[in-house]
Amino acid sequence: MVINVGVVGASGYTGLELLRILRHHPNVDKILIAGGRSNKSQNSQIFKPFENKKKFHIIEYENKEFKKCDVVFFATPHGVAMEKAYQLIKLGTKVIDLSADFRLKDSEDFSKWYGLTHSEEGLLKEAVYGLPEIYREKIKTSRIVAMPGCYPTAVILGFFPLLKANLVDTNSLIADCKSGVSGAGKTPKTETMFSEISENFKAYGLTGHRHWPEIYQELNAIMLGANRQDSCISNTLEILFSPHLVPMIRGIEATLYCKLKEFALGVDIKQLYEQTYATEPFVEVLPDGINPETASVRGLNTIKIALSRPSYDKTLNSNKLVVYVVEDNLVKGASGQAVQVMNIMFDLNECEGLELIGFAS
Repeated sequence: MVINVGVVGASGYTGLELLRILRHHPNVDKILIAGGRSNKSQNSQIFKPFENKKKFHIIEYENKEFKKCDVVFFATPHGVAMEKAYQLIKLGTKVIDLSADFRLKDSEDFSKWYGLTHSEEGLLKEAVYGLPEIYREKIKTSRIVAMPGCYPTAVILGFFPLLKANLVDTNSLIADCKSGVSGAGKTPKTETMFSEISENFKAYGLTGHRHWPEIYQELNAIMLGANRQDSCISNTLEILFSPHLVPMIRGIEATLYCKLKEFALGVDIKQLYEQTYATEPFVEVLPDGINPETASVRGLNTIKIALSRPSYDKTLNSNKLVVYVVEDNLVKGASGQAVQVMNIMFDLNECEGLELIGFAS
């Protein structure tokens, strides 16, 4: 199968990462590139490496050729995809949105957290959340996919096996997360200047982070699914999400804390994770004693998970569990996962174009 692809907002970090990955995708024949908010002179410099390359064609979004694409990726600021997605879908073009426009199913929640009124509530209801490990079957037949945020990808996949099996107290979940600076995007801000970030480590989003409602929405859905399978279960969900900025360019580390239910103390948690992700090509459950590092996933569409059952009294079977997750926020946390979703939507090998070589430290 040959696919013609469009990338809108290609001048940002996730857009450029998409171009890097799509360039070597064997099924992608043509890539139409439309820049974002940068001016034309800036775009000409940004896109210079892609000039005179057979696959790439730099055009304006308004060009009618864009409407002939099989799939269009939106790597744009929030609010752009919802304005343009319907017209593309009406023409038979699939849409993969890397912004937050279609992530939150409640339009009031979207307005509250993003300060925008949602103009496409019909598509909002239709959009499938683009986490293949959970929604693969729905993605296969979808016309529009909302790609998860970088933090939610790590947190949701980290907690998923436990919530699905109903093994943890869902009233006391904690997600302590750290991200590289590229997660803040390309728009210049004082707090992401080199002089502010270098040799510094800080928490942010103390009054609430936009990824919290997304994390809550998806974990709650998993928990409710477990409840439906056992009518005797009645859980509620509370999760504390605390993001931090660390002085590196790319990468996310999520340390997830939870308490096992009493009946789960004898469960082999490591085996549970291994069985849950046994057939997942981009999730790796690490052997005991191996510490997850962001450098090990840099440039890869891989998420790595490690587990710990800390106990100060070795004679006791601790109910405390710590899950460690690492990913590249620009790849599995964004563009790589978007290509993974494209492969599923077009019934291709899910790993096509994603057998990447990681970046050296």
